[in-house]
Amino acid sequence: MDIKKSMREILDAESRAVASIPWTEDYERAVNMIVERVKSLGGKLVTSGMGKAGQIAMNIATTFSSTGIPAVNLHPSEAQHGDLGVLQPHDVMLLVSNSGRTTEIVRLMDLAEELFDTHIPVIVITGNPDSELARRADATLLTGGAPEVCPLGLTPTTSTTLMTVIGDVLVVNVMNATGFTRAEYAKRHHGGYLGQISRG
Repeated sequence: MDIKKSMREILDAESRAVASIPWTEDYERAVNMIVERVKSLGGKLVTSGMGKAGQIAMNIATTFSSTGIPAVNLHPSEAQHGDLGVLQPHDVMLLVSNSGRTTEIVRLMDLAEELFDTHIPVIVITGNPDSELARRADATLLTGGAPEVCPLGLTPTTSTTLMTVIGDVLVVNVMNATGFTRAEYAKRHHGGYLGQISRG
């Protein structure tokens, strides 16, 4: 097995996939929803996903929290056993599902709709534009559906890379929209290397 050759092929495939993430106006819609509801109305971002997508959702939440946007990750199964109570009327939900059909995530959307008289906006990151989640979302951010680099074509590899990049696009553009500063960053990072360099 030529690991060097395999590495180059994987990097090339994932680089092409990232460069092919499709742009739509839903990115602007998603950024505006987060800024308006979290910064202006005092809500928070609630992310969710199952399995590997759930780990990406958690990473997106922690990155947003560190950059001035209060965010929590809600496990979709635990939501059915009381944790749904974390949702409040001014929140925004960010749901991550490559298939767009993940049963627990679809059910979470149903439960959120039943919780309040007012609508909680939903952003979906998915690789399937024809899925139920994509159709029901207020903003759908598509990965482009590039095949996984896994030799079986099954293990979430390329798809999770694309989800992570889309999360980064959202975080950076919300930072730009809110004028988040180095001084504000330092207030949230008191320990470790990032805390040291942010305080300069």
